[in-house]
Amino acid sequence: MRLAVSDWVFDSDIREVVRKGRAISLSPKAFSLLELLIRRRPKAVSKAEIHEHLWPGTFVSPANLANLVVELRAALGDDARKPRILRTVPRFGYAFSAEAVGSTNAPAVSSTFACRLVWGPREIALDSTENVIGRDSGAVVWIDDASVSRRHARIAVDEDGATIEDLGSKNGTYVRGKRIEKPARLSDRDVIKIGPARMVFRLFRKTGSTASTTGKPEPA
Repeated sequence: MRLAVSDWVFDSDIREVVRKGRAISLSPKAFSLLELLIRRRPKAVSKAEIHEHLWPGTFVSPANLANLVVELRAALGDDARKPRILRTVPRFGYAFSAEAVGSTNAPAVSSTFACRLVWGPREIALDSTENVIGRDSGAVVWIDDASVSRRHARIAVDEDGATIEDLGSKNGTYVRGKRIEKPARLSDRDVIKIGPARMVFRLFRKTGSTASTTGKPEPA
């Protein structure tokens, strides 16, 4: 996963953060914390979950996590009094709140399947590990409607297909007519409804380097 924010770039594949053209030195735990918060954005992650992720099954002082946050803020140029990147959620945990300004998507990871969304006459290729759906004009699937959150949902593509997750939206994400409360695995021809948009998820097995052609979506 690659994410560009302001004057720095995060790249999980090569485990590097570059700011103003120079690689930033981060401890392994600090890098893992940043990666976790980025992957869960914009949701807040509890301190308990962070502790289990960084120090599984081990008791550590709460100061260890606070020190990692201080390390990240210093490295990324974030002000603890007016944070733009790492937001403290009182009595809960932390959230990644910065806006991406560059590509957030890595190349497709699946060599077996091709994933697409059919939305009316449009056909949108989901050819990256993460595809955001929302009112933000930079989203992979842009829905310009007030009932849709800026970062409403995302579809993550992996080697076996795709999973959809609601990103804490106000009006919810619906799959097969039901509002999802946790990440849901998508099947071919599943109907996804977000605000006024009704989309059909298509999953094709690749033959060589070419995916199967699509037909008209089935009614739901």
